[in-house]
Amino acid sequence: MSEDRLNRLEEKLAFQEHSLTEMSDTLYRQQQEIDALKEHQRELAERIRVLQDKGSGASEEEVPPHY
Repeated sequence: MSEDRLNRLEEKLAFQEHSLTEMSDTLYRQQQEIDALKEHQRELAERIRVLQDKGSGASEEEVPPHY
């Protein structure tokens, strides 16, 4: 194998390794963001559930206290 060809292959390999590392880092950051968004969504869903539970305690025919 010629020296020039070997150098080109090494350059390609180095570029691919660098690209793979960048993609892996990006994927990791995206997964962290997805996990944070899922947790935030769970918290919001729980808050909505609590508010709905509080709201369902009052009867629709009941007169509000300010009347």
